[in-house]
Amino acid sequence: MTEELKQIADLITANTIFCTKEVLTSEEAAKYCGLSRSYLYKLTMNRQIPHYKGPMGKMCYFNRKELEQWLQSNRVIMESEINQQAQSYCVRNRIK
Repeated sequence: MTEELKQIADLITANTIFCTKEVLTSEEAAKYCGLSRSYLYKLTMNRQIPHYKGPMGKMCYFNRKELEQWLQSNRVIMESEINQQAQSYCVRNRIK
């Protein structure tokens, strides 16, 4: 029973960190984004994800808000929006 309580407490602590902590370590950032650490490393090496190097130049750190923006940067347009754009285009160009 106490082991289960410890696991629950650890989960609550981890989730609280994600909501309050502004700067995340690589491990925290990987969990936050739902990525493996190796894939996060690949993204940093290819400069495809916003990150910072620590003062000694070895450790990578991530700004939580920048990660949120990065995660939401490739929005997929909804079918209703495509239809609206098509209708607007047809009206502008007088296409029947």
